[in-house]
Amino acid sequence: MALYKVEICGVNTAKLPLLTKEEKKELWERIAKGDKEARERYIQGNLRLVLSIIQRFSNSNENMDDLFQIGCIGLIKAVDNFDVKQEVQFSTYAVPMILGEIKRYLRDYNSIRVSRSVRDIAYKAIYAKENLTRKNNREPSINEIATEIGIDKEEVVYAMDAIQSPMSLYEPVYSEGGDTLYVMDQIKDKKNKEETWVENMALRDAIDRLSERERNIIDLRFFKGKTQMEVSQEVGISQAQVSRLEKNALKSMRNYLS
Repeated sequence: MALYKVEICGVNTAKLPLLTKEEKKELWERIAKGDKEARERYIQGNLRLVLSIIQRFSNSNENMDDLFQIGCIGLIKAVDNFDVKQEVQFSTYAVPMILGEIKRYLRDYNSIRVSRSVRDIAYKAIYAKENLTRKNNREPSINEIATEIGIDKEEVVYAMDAIQSPMSLYEPVYSEGGDTLYVMDQIKDKKNKEETWVENMALRDAIDRLSERERNIIDLRFFKGKTQMEVSQEVGISQAQVSRLEKNALKSMRNYLS
């Protein structure tokens, strides 16, 4: 990882501002009154803190821009949740928040590589969700999050799905009397079973009972391996509509096969 990049995420790290003790005090007084400009200035004035923390990960293969962006999310959370009445230095409170955000990212979101642009949308959506939840005292809808960040809801859904952590085959799903049932216990190999051809016939009958549009979506998704976004572009409907039709089709097929 390049530790001495001058520009990270479009920010010239050589020109990051420094706040004096008096400026910090003044900005906190303004932040307490809801001054958004003061909040932004305080965040900008502490970006060097993020830069110093991500250098701890110099031996990793992670992209510095990505770590800096994640660290900024931790910094923003620290600014929004810091209580000046606790009489501790802001940096003392912020460092664990920033470090924790980066470690959580490395643990949860990095087992599968996702494009930079998709991750950017996901991070914006996560931050917008937290802001809207805090502001309205309830969890926002996808439409509200999409409106807040100015991105189509289909792209928000796709981005959020893309950064979800894969489930381990050893993930416990049920436990009783010391006997644990894992995900892998619910998966069976049908490849060499004699009855496979019978099940394939039943599956084909179930598919044939679907509408033409549903059959097309099931074929593209599960036989041709396309993503919902790719299907939406091919059939000319939104990703949300593809998801809804896919769920309805699978439900109909399950009902028929049962």
